[in-house]
Amino acid sequence: MSMHLPPEFADRLDALAEATGRTKSVLAVQAIQAFVEEEALQLAEIKKGLTEADSGDFASDEENAALDAKWGYRAG
Repeated sequence: MSMHLPPEFADRLDALAEATGRTKSVLAVQAIQAFVEEEALQLAEIKKGLTEADSGDFASDEENAALDAKWGYRAG
């Protein structure tokens, strides 16, 4: 796999690699791994929420009120 980076981003990657003593490839792999893991977790949570919604599993008014009280939020 190869990729083209905008020059300003490539410069930042060069500086980060030099500052950390790691190669640009190592930094790129770490960034891609973190991105893929985060996206996979987010997608799993979305699918879980959709499954719950499809089955009619919604928070009750009492559960919503408890969350509002906990976080100091009031919709509307």
